[in-house]
Formats: sequence, C-alpha cells, structure tokens
Amino acid sequence: MKSKRKIIIILVALLVAGAGVYASTVYSKRGVVTVQTGRVVRQDLNSVVTASGEIKPKNYINIGANAMGDLTDILVKEGDHVRKGQLLAKIEETQPEADVTAQEATVQSAEADSSAAEAGVQAADDNIRTMVATLDHDKADLERMKSDMDRASALFKEQLLARQDYDLKKYTYDAQVAAIQESEARITQARAQRAQQAASLASAQKRIAQAKANLVRMTDILHKYNSYAPLDGMVTNLPVRQGESVVPGLQNQTGTIIMTIADMSLITAEVKVDETDIVNVKLGQPGEVTIDAIPNKTFTGKVTEIGDTAILRSTGLAASQSAISSQEAKDFKVVIALDNPPDEIRPGLSCTAKITTATRQNALTIPIQALTVRQRGDLEVKPLGSASAAQAAVKLDPAAEKAKKEELQGVFIINGDKAEFRKVDTGITGATDIEVLNGLKEGDQIITGTYQVIRTIRNQTAVKVDNTPPVVKTTS
Repeated sequence: MKSKRKIIIILVALLVAGAGVYASTVYSKRGVVTVQTGRVVRQDLNSVVTASGEIKPKNYINIGANAMGDLTDILVKEGDHVRKGQLLAKIEETQPEADVTAQEATVQSAEADSSAAEAGVQAADDNIRTMVATLDHDKADLERMKSDMDRASALFKEQLLARQDYDLKKYTYDAQVAAIQESEARITQARAQRAQQAASLASAQKRIAQAKANLVRMTDILHKYNSYAPLDGMVTNLPVRQGESVVPGLQNQTGTIIMTIADMSLITAEVKVDETDIVNVKLGQPGEVTIDAIPNKTFTGKVTEIGDTAILRSTGLAASQSAISSQEAKDFKVVIALDNPPDEIRPGLSCTAKITTATRQNALTIPIQALTVRQRGDLEVKPLGSASAAQAAVKLDPAAEKAKKEELQGVFIINGDKAEFRKVDTGITGATDIEVLNGLKEGDQIITGTYQVIRTIRNQTAVKVDNTPPVVKTTS
C-alpha cells in the first residue's frame, strides 16, 4: 500500500510540474505574433502598365455613300488589296450621266457661238483695214485733184481756160471731198460694228466658262455615284450587297457605309489604360502586345499616341459628353504601333498590352505586400501604467494632435525578436516588388505576411518567424 501511494504521489508531482512548465511557456509567449519574412534585395525592376483593347490599323477610312440610289456593281470583296484611285463600287447613275451629256452639248454650242463671234470680229477687222486703205487712196486722189483745180483756177483767172473745164475740175474735187467724208463715216460705223462683234465674242466666252463650270459640277455629281479607293490598303469591311439602296449622310442621320479600306502597312494596338496609370505612360515607351487569336507569341511596339479625353468604362463615351456621374471609373486611349505585325493579323482582334513605363537596374526592392501605412501616434510605444490613449489625447494641443495623425509609409523589420516600423521612400513599382529609395539596406529582414498581420501589427510587438510554406489540402 505504501509503494502504491508513493507512485501516485510521484505521478501527481510530475503532472503539477508539467502543468507549471506549460503555463510558464504560454505566459512567456503571451502577445507573440507569428509572422512571415523576406529580405531586402537588389534586382532589375520594370514598372509595367497592363491594358486591354483591340488591333486597329493606324489609318483606315469608311467609304460612305455620297449619292442616293441602288448599288449596281461592287467590284471588290472583303480581304482584297486595292490601290489609291481604284474604282470600288457603282451606284445607278442614269440621271446624272444624262445631265453631263446635256451639259457637254451646251459647252459645245457655246464654243460654236464663240467661234462664230470670233470669226465676225476677224471679218470686221479685215473690213476696217480695207476701208482705211481705200480712204488713204481717196485722200491721195484728193491731193491730186486739188492740185489740178488750183492750176485750173489760176488759168481761169487769166482767161486761159474755158469756164466749162474749170467747173468740171471743181465738181470733181468737191465730189472727192464728199467721198472721203463718206468713207470716214463708214469706217466709224465699221468700228462700231467691230466693237459689237467683240462684245458678242466676250459674251460667248463667258457662256463657255459658265457652261464648263456647270459641266464640272455635274461631272462631280456623276463622280460621286462611284466609290474610289482613297488610299492603298485592304478591304476590311463590306457590309452591303449589290442591289441594295444606299443614302448619303445628313445632318442628323448617318449615311450608308459601303466598305472600309484600311492601310495595313502600319498596325496598332489601341488599348484603354486606367486613369490611375495614364500619368506614367509617355510617348515612345516600349510595349509588348499579345493577341488572343495568335497564342504563344508576343509582339513589340512603341507608344505613338496618348488620348487626352477620359472615356467612361461602362459606356465607352467621352466623359465630357455623358450625363453619368463623373465618379465613374474612366480610361484613356493609348495607341501602340507594332514593329513587325504578322500577315495573319486582322483589325478588331482582342489584345493585351504591357507598357514598360520605367526601368531600374540593380534597384533595392521589397515585396509590395510588405508596404503598409501607420499614423505617427500609433507607432509610439506606451509604457506600462501610462495614461490611456484617450486621456493622453486630451493633454495634446491641436498641432501635436495633428502631428500624431500624420500617416507614414513604411515596413516592419525584424529587430531581435520584435517588429520595428521603418519609414521608407519608394520609387517605381514592378509586378510584385517595389523600389526602395531610402530607409532600408540590402539584407534587412522585413515582415511580408500575412496580410492580416501586416495590417494590424503594432510597433515593437514580439514576433515569431515562421516561413514554412502553407500546406495545400488536396481533395480526393
């Protein structure tokens, strides 16, 4: 009985000792937080903006209808390559073609009238020259007749010439003077007629100009009944068929789109970048584009265009043209020109672009999830027996209270067996890491997890490091 009693006493003592050791261990670990850690390392870091969009040619034109009528001919099909000026489609053109033919006849008639008027002016000039020559001849005869009359007058006064002969000389001279006056009057009349012919010629020439202007107008109208390629490219969209009626666009109505011609020599990826990232995107930055329809291939390019207008994500409309609240998420258009687009690429293919906005070589980096924010007052370690936070706040003046609420960005490092907050300044952000400009040095051990720990841990908290990978449970 005594030995049995001794055994019981020994067992009770052992139990009491174990309970004491366990209680001591639990008490010593009271307030200890289990954390995951990493190291501050140096590595090359790229800041990347990711956005999605679609493939588009840099230059494409929608060929619309410029006249109303039925499509009589479509001379190309979707996917055809066309040259600038090539005839693409025809609209029924009977009336405008007849107008052009009639106007061409009008031009020819006006030109005939002009030719007749020009011939009349030429004939008038020839007639005037003839009349002037005749006048000069008559004036020469007048001079001769005047000399004969002067001699006859002298002889008549000396009674050496019969009166009959003298009168004949005088009448001949007077008749020549009258003939010269008549010739001068006829020349004046001929010149007036020539001026009239010249006015008729000018009028005919103006009618020609007017008729030709109308012909240009009607020819242009006729030209609009045909569609021509405005550039070298490929037919990427052909939504109409032969025989359909097409209409031109009006002020409040969109016209019929006959086809789209795209210049496939320069292909771009047009993506929408979130408003929080657009400030980092600059012209000329490199980008990598993946196309959903062409898997396992990446295409390089450069940013060639950055939109200035915010686009509402829900509607795709410009924010300035929408009545929706301005608090809605917005994007900005960014265009990336592809360096070597493949032949099989097509407009409208969905794509994803990664734009490298900054690059750092051998940068000091930490995992992004290690970064946290604390108020300055929360980082103060309060000794035991101190007043409560509420009581302490009462004693602070407004400036000191404002200073306590200042938010600091930093990380928690492992200092011994405690977590110590360290304020840091950061640079560019990569996919999983962020650049540290100052506040840390290479090799520092920092707390990287868990998310709950980083969000709630306090300065100078006792910690226990456990970097054991989590066990992934598998289902049978």
